[in-house]
Amino acid sequence: MKTIVGKVAEQVADAVLYEGYILYPYRPSALKNRQRWNFGGICPRAYSEAQKGSELWRTQSEVLVHGSAGSSAGAAPSIALSVVLEIRVRFLHLVAREVARLDHPVADLGECGESDFTIVPTLKIGERLFQSWQEAIEREVNVPEIALGSGGGAEAVFPFRFPASQAREPLVDQGHGQGRGRDQIVGALIRSQEQVDGRVTVKSVRIGDDLFRVSVQVANLTDVPQTASLERERAMMHSLASCHSILSVDGGEFVSLLDPPEEFAEAARECRNVGVYPVLVGAENERATMLASPVILYDYPAIAPESAGDLFDGTEIDEILTLRIMALTDEEKRELRQSDDRARRILERIEANPEQLMKLHGAVRAISPARGHGGGAA
Repeated sequence: MKTIVGKVAEQVADAVLYEGYILYPYRPSALKNRQRWNFGGICPRAYSEAQKGSELWRTQSEVLVHGSAGSSAGAAPSIALSVVLEIRVRFLHLVAREVARLDHPVADLGECGESDFTIVPTLKIGERLFQSWQEAIEREVNVPEIALGSGGGAEAVFPFRFPASQAREPLVDQGHGQGRGRDQIVGALIRSQEQVDGRVTVKSVRIGDDLFRVSVQVANLTDVPQTASLERERAMMHSLASCHSILSVDGGEFVSLLDPPEEFAEAARECRNVGVYPVLVGAENERATMLASPVILYDYPAIAPESAGDLFDGTEIDEILTLRIMALTDEEKRELRQSDDRARRILERIEANPEQLMKLHGAVRAISPARGHGGGAA
C-alpha cells in the first residue's frame, strides 16, 4: 500500500515527537531542562513495575476503521473487506553525551585507552564550552501491511530491537599544537546508547458488517538490571521517548473518536486508549490517517503557517519565545549554541531573520460581517 502521509500530518507528528525536547531558555543549566522526556515515555517493564506503574511500560491505541463490504445490505459478515492498515511507530532513542578530558594531548584518539579519559561535567577549550547532555535520534518501526480479515478477530506481533552503541568525537585545541605542526586532541565527546527491545501487537476485531475495532499496543521489554534502585534518568536511556503511532488505511476510513457519527458513537465510547490520544490528522475531513499522540490534541491539528520552525514548546506562543530568545545575553547565547544542535539552529534562525517577528503578530484568519448591519449601500 505504502500510503503517502500528507505534509500536514507529518508536521504535526514531528512536533509531537520533539515536544518538550528542550525548553526556553534552551540551556542545559536551566532548571526546567534538568528533568526531560516528560511526554510519551515508555519505560522498561521491570522498571515500571518497580515504580508501581507510575511510569508506563506499554501504551494502547484503539481506533475504529469503517470499510465497505462491496455487497448488498444484509450480506453475511464473513465477506472480506479490502481494507489494508499501515502502522508506523516513532520515538526518540536517547543518547548520553559525556564530556571527557585527556590528561595528555594526543594526535589521534586511537592512541587512547579507557583509563586515559576523565569524565567531567564541562570542558572549556578556548572560547568553546562543552558540557554533558542527553541528545536523541529518531527511531521508526514500520509494521508490515495488515489486511483486516473477514473473521471475528486477528492478532499479529512484531518484535523490534535497537542495539547499544558508542562513538567518540575528538575535541581539538587549535592553539595547543602551535610550533608542533598540528593541532592536538585534548578531550572527547563520548556518545552512548543503551539497547532497546520492544514489541508492537496489533489486534483487529470485526464488530459490524463494515466496522473494525483495531488495537495497537507498543510495549518496552528491555531487560534492565537493578530496577528497584535504578534512577529515572538511567531508565530513560532504555526507554522509548515521545513515542507515538501513525496509522494509515486504504480501502476504508477512520472514525473520529472525539466526534463520531451517531451510528458509531457507542463503539467509539468502548475504545480503550492508554497513554495516547488518537486523532484524525491531515486536511480537513480526510479520514485516511490517524495519529495516536501522547499529548492531548483535537482532530485535524495543524502547525500555524506563521511558525518559522521548531521551538519545542506547543504551550507557548512563537512570538513570545522569539522575543525572549532575542533578549538573551551573549553568555546565555554562547551556552545555547554549544549545548545542542537543535537549540543552536533555533538561535541561528532567529538571528538571521529577525523580521519574521512581524509575521507572528496579529494574524487574521477570517473576517465576518458584524451582526445587525446590512451589506448594501445606504
